[in-house]
Amino acid sequence: MKELVEYIVKSIVTEPDKVNITEENSEGVLLIKLEVSPQDKGRVIGRQGRVAEAMRTLLRVKAAQDDTRVRLEIV
Repeated sequence: MKELVEYIVKSIVTEPDKVNITEENSEGVLLIKLEVSPQDKGRVIGRQGRVAEAMRTLLRVKAAQDDTRVRLEIV
């Protein structure tokens, strides 16, 4: 799932080399932490959070296929 987030985010941001994604697995929930440069944070979140919500929806679909739970945090 990290690869999916990385592909989406790197195609959106202006500084793809500053994208940092970490995965933590605890209690059956996969936590994906996404860090981008401060200038790109608005692009990743989108207007009224639409881009971030769309990424979370895609991750939930992928997690349902893998029979797991996932959470995306933008820091």
